[in-house]
Amino acid sequence: MGVLPDTPMGTGADAGSAAPVPVPTRLLVHALVREDGTVDAGELYTVAGLLGMSDQQVRLCVKRLVAEGRFSHEGRGRKALLRTVADATGSLTPNLAYVRHAYRQDHGLAPWDGVWHLFAFAIPESSRTSRDALRDTLRHLGAAPVQSGLYVSANGIEELVEAQARHLGVAHALTCLTTTDLRIGGHEDPPTLAAALWPLDDIAARHDRLADFARACLDRLAQQDTLTGSEQLTMAVQLAAAFTHAMEPDPLLPPELLPQPWPGAHARRLTAACWTALTEADTHATTGTPVPRLFVQYEDLLASIPDGLT
Repeated sequence: MGVLPDTPMGTGADAGSAAPVPVPTRLLVHALVREDGTVDAGELYTVAGLLGMSDQQVRLCVKRLVAEGRFSHEGRGRKALLRTVADATGSLTPNLAYVRHAYRQDHGLAPWDGVWHLFAFAIPESSRTSRDALRDTLRHLGAAPVQSGLYVSANGIEELVEAQARHLGVAHALTCLTTTDLRIGGHEDPPTLAAALWPLDDIAARHDRLADFARACLDRLAQQDTLTGSEQLTMAVQLAAAFTHAMEPDPLLPPELLPQPWPGAHARRLTAACWTALTEADTHATTGTPVPRLFVQYEDLLASIPDGLT
């Protein structure tokens, strides 16, 4: 799901006045993989053009992906067909359980129990790679550093952290504990602690950007009778990129710890509405052309969330 910084990006035509999140070329290729594991080069070049990418930029990216053994290449130019060889990386679809939990929090169905979960470790320099990997895992799961070798989370992530520590061979160096009495620098009020530990302003700004873009997409879908298949794909890729950009750094803190109203809940509601509108307008369904996995994955994701939570 991560953005590849060495891959050129395109922003292209947005859905309105809201600026979309840049989409790396490599990520676009993976986003257009269809259910049969292929990418239509004509569709790829068309969507890339709408995103402001040059044909040369796309050709170089495809060449790298083929050289890495991720895709095979059949044919030439826009009539070519790419076929997945290895598991595609760079998916724009977030973790299903993670997103489901976010929507449950938005609707007050996952209240905080007041427990802080702490993780401490002392791993020597000789195992630096494992130490860095464990630190990255904690951050990826939404834990925040308190001081060197000590992290805190508002969510019970022990099982995942311990599994990673065992995988890295450093389980013996990991200590897990919980407390309802956490004080840092004289602060003990939970919302105050959350504001000091996590970059809430930055996270909120990402969600505001997602909400603006999703609203612009909804307005465009409502104003135009039809969008071409390529225009729909472009919008879908940009929306998925914006959703990933907003969700990846979000620790999903319980609402009890966040300023209210929290923009994440608003952005997720608009995203779900926008994706529903895109699905209903999908020209692939009417023309019978293969649909990219991206559509299917998001449809499955939203379908897994109980009615009323989106």
